[in-house]
This record gives sequence, C-alpha cells and structure tokens, in this order.
Amino acid sequence: MAKRCSLRGKSTMGQSILLGVSGGIAAYKSVDLVRRLRENNHTVRVIMTSAAQSFVTPLTFQAISGHPVGCDLLDAASEAAMDHISLARFADQIIIAPASADVIARLAQGMANDLLTAVCLATTAPIAIVPAMNHRMWHNPLTQANVARLQQFGYAVWGPDEGAQACGEYGLGRMLEPDAIVKHIENKNSVTPIHSKTIVITAGPTREPLDPVRFISNRSSGKMGYALAAAAAHSGAKVILISGPTALAPPKNVEFISIETAAQMYEAVMQQIPHCDIFIGAAAVADFRPTAVAPQKSSKNDFSNTLALTANPDIIHAVAQFKPKPLTIGFAAETHDVKLHAMRKWVDKGLDAIIANQVGLAEGGFDSDVNSVDLYSANGATHFPQQSKTELAYRLIGWISNYYDKQTKDSIKNIG
Repeated sequence: MAKRCSLRGKSTMGQSILLGVSGGIAAYKSVDLVRRLRENNHTVRVIMTSAAQSFVTPLTFQAISGHPVGCDLLDAASEAAMDHISLARFADQIIIAPASADVIARLAQGMANDLLTAVCLATTAPIAIVPAMNHRMWHNPLTQANVARLQQFGYAVWGPDEGAQACGEYGLGRMLEPDAIVKHIENKNSVTPIHSKTIVITAGPTREPLDPVRFISNRSSGKMGYALAAAAAHSGAKVILISGPTALAPPKNVEFISIETAAQMYEAVMQQIPHCDIFIGAAAVADFRPTAVAPQKSSKNDFSNTLALTANPDIIHAVAQFKPKPLTIGFAAETHDVKLHAMRKWVDKGLDAIIANQVGLAEGGFDSDVNSVDLYSANGATHFPQQSKTELAYRLIGWISNYYDKQTKDSIKNIG
C-alpha cells in the first residue's frame, strides 16, 4: 500500500490545514483565523496570492503560523522547486479565506497560474472557499456560475455574510468571521447525529403539462433545496435529492432523482420514505395539474375558456402519515401573513417543523442567492436572518441534526 509522505511539523493532534489567502481587505481577518486554528491544535501553513501581499505581509503570517509562507509557484529555495506538490500532500484540509472573485473564477476554470491554484489542482484534500467581495460582484451571474461549478466538483462554500463593506456599501459579500470558520471545520470533522442517516430532500419546481409545449410551473430555482442537500452530505448523511427541472448541477456525494411532474415526485418520494430517517420538503410542488393534457400543441384559442384543473397529491402530508414516520420538515413560501399560514400548515399536515419564508420581495425567496427564514417547531420559533442560501443551509441542517438527536433520545426514554 502506498504511504502518504509527511512533512516535518505535521501535528499529531488536530489537522494539517493549508490556508489560502487571496487579495482583499478581509485578509486581515485571516491573521486572526490562523491564531484560532492553532489554538485548536491545528498545524497551519499559509499560501498568499500576489494581491494578498498588498494587504498583509507574508512575514505576519509566518510569525503567527510558525511556518514559512508560500508565495511563488516556482521557488528555487524549496526542495526540487516543487513546493506546490509538497504543500498539496501536507494538507488534510484547504481553506481559501478570503476567496476573491478572481481566485474563484480561476479555480472554476482549472487554472494553475500561481501557487494557490496549482496546489488546489494537485491536492486530494477537501477544499472550502470563504468568499469575500463587493455585494454586486457576489451577485454577478458569472461569479454565481463559478461558485456553482466549484460546488459541482466538491468544493464547500462557507458564507458569505451580509453587512457593511469596506467600500461603504451594504450587502451580501462579507467574509465569515474567524470563529464561524473554525466552527465549520469542527462541524465538518465531528460525527453529527445525522451521520450515516438517510435524508430525502425535494427541491425545485414541478411542471404540469398542458400539451407537449406548454406547462404550468412556478418561480422556484431549487437553490435552497440543493444547498440543503450539499450541507447534509457534508455532515455525513446519505442524501437522496428528488428534484424538478432546474439549471443546477446535483451536489457531490448525493443520490439524484430527476422528475418533472408532481405525480412523478410523489411516486419517487413514496419509494424512498420507508427507508429514510429525515424528510425535508423544500420543493415548490404545484397544487394542481390540468385535468386533460392535449396530445398535440394547442392553439391559443383552445385556452380561451376556463382551464379545468385537478388537485395534485399532497406529498408532505402523505409523508407525515407514515408510521413510523421520518422526521418531517416542510417549507412554507408565502407572500403575506407568513407566520399564520406557516403555522396552520405545520399543524394541519402533522409536521415536526416548518420553515417559513416570504417570497415576492426584491431580495430572498424564489430564484435568489439569499434567504431569511423562520422555523417553527414544538421547541418554539427560531429566526435565521438573511444570508446566503449556502450558509443558511448549513445552519438549518445543524438545527435539524440537533432536533433529530433530541427526538431520538426522547423516544428511547419513553420506550424505557
């Protein structure tokens, strides 16, 4: 069996973490991040891009980390001038914080034109990016496409946060605070209550055909459901994602089932429920479908009269009727009286918890990269302020994991 090469200074406690620092004012936070990682018994090596060195000097990171800082791809002073290979082998985990729009774009294209991107191509260690940039740069479709591409190839995305930015503007794009990054690492490497549990998640819209060309649907992009699937998989769960049509790539390490109609989603869910521990209904399932589907394209005159509709099966209500039923979490997307509608749905459908969010706003909800939700359960209400759907997904999965653990312990206590 091949053995992994080790470097002098590799810790017997904690992990060997390679921190990539790209250009941005948030680079100053990374100095504190190194300190906190070392306090948690991690060995830290740092790579800086040329832009990062305009904000913090390599000497600062060398003093804090206790190791030389990598800056050049071809370094005559390093062994065989191949520092990117030795650093790639050193890392148990690579974290890029801050991750600028530029470095995200270069990583997404598989470039290796500096030490950081070369190491990322050469490593087998998991990689997490911690974005930091102006909110308009973050929301730019090109940046979002690059982030989605990295997620498709297994990169974790932690953040960004919302708040005041160095440019004087306010919005989503702030780098996570060092404590939050350390917590991500701890959660990633801990055995959670949902580790090895089976979670079924529905996502995206359904399409209900009128004829071979037209259909009834809604504005759901599937981003929240896909983010939940990725976060659950990173938490060690076996994840089955059942999705309607979206423009998203399925997350890594997730079993993916593609459907189109509500009836198809119902059948797919019912096949999986007897074998799952947790069900999260994040899909925007159409309540109705046309009573009859025309075999050929209809003319506009065919729709001049009232369209006859038939109710679709209520998927999450059906899941909640299973005995024993999985922990069942629903979503309520409402335009008004959000709490009233959400709590009514929570009670009427027999759910363990419901996640409510207001849609139809300029920010958040359908087809957005950010969201703000309120979660209602027997434990009361929990508010999750507006943040990226990626970060929100990790926090929701953390809440669900803890709630599942409590429910399991209560069930064992009652049996005893």
